[in-house]
This record gives sequence, structure tokens and C-alpha cells, in this order.
Amino acid sequence: MKTKSIYFLVLSILIISCSLKAEDGNNKRKEIEHGVVFSQKGRFGGWPANNGIWAWGNEILVGFVEADYKETKGLHTYIPSTAKHKYARSKDGGGSWSIEDAYEHGQTAWAHDNNVSEDKAIHPVQLTKSIDDFTNPDFIITFQRHNNNNGPTHFYYSNNRGVDWHGAFIYPNLGTDGIAARTDYIIDGVKEMSVFLTVAKSNKKEGRVALARTKDGGVNWDIVSWIGDEPAGFDIMPSSLRLSSSKLLTVIRTRTADRLDLLSCYMSSDNGKTWEKLKDPVADTGQNGSPPALLKLRDGRLALAYIYRSNFGSRVNIRFSSDDGINWSDEIVLRYGDGTNRDAGYPRMVEREDGKLVLIYYWNNVNKKGAEPYRYIASTIFDPNLWEK
Repeated sequence: MKTKSIYFLVLSILIISCSLKAEDGNNKRKEIEHGVVFSQKGRFGGWPANNGIWAWGNEILVGFVEADYKETKGLHTYIPSTAKHKYARSKDGGGSWSIEDAYEHGQTAWAHDNNVSEDKAIHPVQLTKSIDDFTNPDFIITFQRHNNNNGPTHFYYSNNRGVDWHGAFIYPNLGTDGIAARTDYIIDGVKEMSVFLTVAKSNKKEGRVALARTKDGGVNWDIVSWIGDEPAGFDIMPSSLRLSSSKLLTVIRTRTADRLDLLSCYMSSDNGKTWEKLKDPVADTGQNGSPPALLKLRDGRLALAYIYRSNFGSRVNIRFSSDDGINWSDEIVLRYGDGTNRDAGYPRMVEREDGKLVLIYYWNNVNKKGAEPYRYIASTIFDPNLWEK
């Protein structure tokens, strides 16, 4: 009898403990705010990670792709010939958004998913005059590719937070098999910038990652290093940051030869000359995978957002590191269970003035009964202090 009493006492404690944890988890989920950045009937919205995100206090600018929606046999349900680059701007920390047309603001060259007609498209030209000042707080730059494999790539820059864009300017191939870059850069000085590039492999397919640098305001660029060996699968779409004057960290979307999708991580302690592979922060990102969104918080922690893709329900996740990416927390699920198939993800993330994080990605609810099938640009706003440091 005594043994049975102890058994029931332990069981009761476990049940109470699990109930408290579940209640705690539910309370935290109530403090996570999901919103809509762009959604329109009959339209497809996608891929913020391809276009970049910037923040100035509570003003946020994020790029995405808009196109006509169409049911297809493939993963993406859109008509490529109708795709255009758009921007969403918020001036209240992500509470509300206005949509801007990239072409109208100066992005007038044809690019992959920016299908400007031949009669309206300009051709990228060589940048011959140095960009004035990369450290101008209102300066931003974005890189656009012609295809996912060997490019080529061109870029635009703005000195007024993306209200007006200068370009398009040719980005050189730098003796590679072709560059198909998205936007991932670090400002190092008035005329110096480091750019993390997705470069074609020797078979002209995507891809591997290289670090390139300019020291003359964007006129000339040189490859500083390759990050990892040429993979059998691919390494693409890095998300990178500077930890100190000599230390850099990058997280890369990786696919193995047998099609396992994950996130890999590399650190450089000599300003990008050489790289050390760290422990993979995410061992599985689901079917077809999704790129990372890496951010250094004001409290010194690193935040890594990503989407686990599944036809049976994708989910939005975050992990934290308190030791510069050497170790990462367990996966924290921010969003799940609302009927999303695997055509989702591609996140970008910024920190608000109040310390909350604003995560932007594309989403859908097609598996939910009665939901529209369209893809839309979504936001998740949350306090990183909800979880123990």
C-alpha cells in the first residue's frame, strides 16, 4: 500500500508539472502576435529572404515578390511572368504596413521574379563612381539575380531608406562560374563592405557560398574566401553578421547529396580569411528546407529564425545562442497548426526599439477547411525575453 501511495504521489506531481508547463507555454503563445503584411485575393506573395529587410527604430522596410496566383503541379502556385518586386513599409514597428512598387521607386531592370517588360526594362551598367558613404544611416543596398544557378547578379542602392533606388549596377562574376546573390551584407566602413554571395558550383548549378569585399565604395570587389568546400548538394542563401572587428558568423541553407535539408554554421576569427565549421544549429528544416534569418540582439544573444516545411503543417521556429553560435537553445515553436503546407518560409527579422522581434515570412492556410489557397506575407512579433536567457 505504501509503495502504491508513493507511486500515485509521484504521478500526481508529474501531471501537475506537465499541466503547469502546458499552461506556461499557452501563456507565452498568447504573447506572440501574428499579423498580415500583404494579402490579396487571387495574388501570390512570397520570399522576403530574397529581397532584404532593414529597420530604423520602428520604421521597417522589407522586400517580397507579388504575382498572379495559379494552381500548379509544382511547389509554387504563381505565374512567373507576372512576378514583380514589391516592398512593405511600416512606421509603427510592424503594426501596419503600406505597399510600395519597386519599379516605381527605381528598380527598373529585369530580374528573376521582377519581370519588367522589354520596352520598360533598363540594362544594368557598370558602377564607375564610388558610392559616397556606406555608413550613412539611411543607406541600404540590395542584390538581385537573373536565375538561381549562375546569375548574373546586379544591385541597387538607396541613400534615403529605399524611397529612391540608384542602379541597376552590374555585379562582377569575380572569376567564378556565376553569382546568383540575394541580399546579405555587412557595412565595415565608409567605403568598405563585406557581401556573402551564393555562387554557382563548377557544374553551373546552385551553389556554394563565398565572402567578397569592396574597399572603394563598390567599384571593385574581390573574393576574400570560400566558406566550406564545394558541396555535393548545395550551400546557398547565407544570413551573416559581425561579432567583433575580427570575428564573423554565417548560417547557411544546406542540402546534402541525399536531399536532407538543414542549417549549417561557420565562424571566422580572422575577418573572413578562413572559416571553422561549427555544430549545425538546425539538423532538419523539412521538405525542401528554408533559409535562415540570423540577428544579434542588443542584449548580446543571437537569434536564429527558420521555417520547418511540411505538406502536413509547416511551423515557424526560433533558437537562441548566448555564446556567439557555438551552442543553440532547443527549438522554440512560434507558429503552427493553422493549415500551412510547405510553400512557406523565407524569413527575415529585425529588432524593434522596445526589444521585441519582428519576423517576416510568407505563409498560407491551404490545409484548413474553408481557407483561401493564396500565399501571403505574414509577420510574427514577440518578446525574446519570454524564454530564459
